[in-house]
Amino acid sequence: MIRPVSLLLFLSLLLLVLSPSLTTSDSHFEGFEAEEDDVVEEEALNPDSFKQSDLPLTTSSPSADPISETPNSNPDPESDLSKPSTSTTTTFDYWDEDEFEGLPINQSPPETPKVTEPATDKNQSADPIVSQIATKKQSYMIEIVCISFLICFIINYFTGKRENENIALSWAAKFATKDSIFEKNFSLLGVGDKDDSPLLLKEGQNVFKFYASGRRYCQGLLATIELKSRHDLISRVYNMIVPCKDEISFEVYMNDDAMDHVVFAVAKKKAAKGMQKEIRDLQRFAGIVAQPPSGRKWVPDELAVITESKEVASDLITEAVLEQVFGEKAFEKHGKGFISMHFSDQHPGTHKKMLLFKFALPDANNMTDMTRLVALVPYYIDLIGRYKLSSQARSKTDAARSKAAQEAYKELQNARQEALQRKKAERRKMLEEAEAKLSAEAIRKREAKERARQMKKAMPKVKMTRAH
Repeated sequence: MIRPVSLLLFLSLLLLVLSPSLTTSDSHFEGFEAEEDDVVEEEALNPDSFKQSDLPLTTSSPSADPISETPNSNPDPESDLSKPSTSTTTTFDYWDEDEFEGLPINQSPPETPKVTEPATDKNQSADPIVSQIATKKQSYMIEIVCISFLICFIINYFTGKRENENIALSWAAKFATKDSIFEKNFSLLGVGDKDDSPLLLKEGQNVFKFYASGRRYCQGLLATIELKSRHDLISRVYNMIVPCKDEISFEVYMNDDAMDHVVFAVAKKKAAKGMQKEIRDLQRFAGIVAQPPSGRKWVPDELAVITESKEVASDLITEAVLEQVFGEKAFEKHGKGFISMHFSDQHPGTHKKMLLFKFALPDANNMTDMTRLVALVPYYIDLIGRYKLSSQARSKTDAARSKAAQEAYKELQNARQEALQRKKAERRKMLEEAEAKLSAEAIRKREAKERARQMKKAMPKVKMTRAH
């Protein structure tokens, strides 16, 4: 029993002695991994001598590189990259590339992007302040322009209103006050019966009216002063581009028995053509005089005469009128404000017999320039009131007026017929719309009723007599 035990002890001691040599010799065989003792011995190698680009780690193999498992590895990789390699030869220099597979290819380290420093806080804080100031300036600019325009509009309103009132009052002071033309020719001036009644009636900031009555041959006179819209800033600017004039028009309402058959007008040539085409009585009864009467003075070439007969034109353009206004020399001096005058017993409107005058107004300080033009109004009231046509001219005017009356009657009848036809068409359309809304049964009943009515209408009428 003693000998087997001693044999076992001897074998165990022998194994203990031989185990270090076996382990050291086994580590040099290919295909076997190094044990922990070998790793400890290899720790003497400097890991800083290997560049990361030469020996990159891969995650594809299950076992990690022994170098990566060393506990004394430097935690700062950037400092390791910057250090140069000091060792000349290592165990890795003897590796055969054909014997090892899966080793990664050498790669250049990625370049670290350079981060630019942000702008200073001063610039960042200054930019929003500048933008806010710019936006505020823009918003204030619009408000400043609007307020400036409003202030200019208000100032222009009051100044323009005062200018128009001054022009109207200057005209009234010159021609409608005591010892003036209208005060001498009319018994009642102004809009009231009292002495302190106003002479002018203001209908707008640029429209004024003057009324006069109490004179033979006429029922009254109405003067309308139409001035520029000086109170309106936009109209004032427009009038600078397209100039216009201040105008005054006179409407004289003649008595029915004080005016004979007269259709007559004088105007500048361009305006006369428009009047002859647009005004109905001139278009129907009168025409432009092509040649002046022989052997007497006539109006200047700037003016044109529209008349029903040459006799009327010769009788109404008298020597006094030619000398005062319509002569060549007088017209250059006193006729600058003349626009037109129109006399007619067939005036389209409620009042048939009227005298119309239209003149341009001068400035408030130069109202005396139109004195002779205003004097034409009472002069022609008396002349037309006393004027009588010759029998030959009267027969022509009567024939023309009877023909015009027949044409007017035909036009009235045609208008009535057109109105009746229009009403019938509207009624027929309403019936068609009502039939379209009816149902089929209602249409059938209506057609049956209409058929019965037609049959009853077609049957012969039979008279019934009573037997005695």
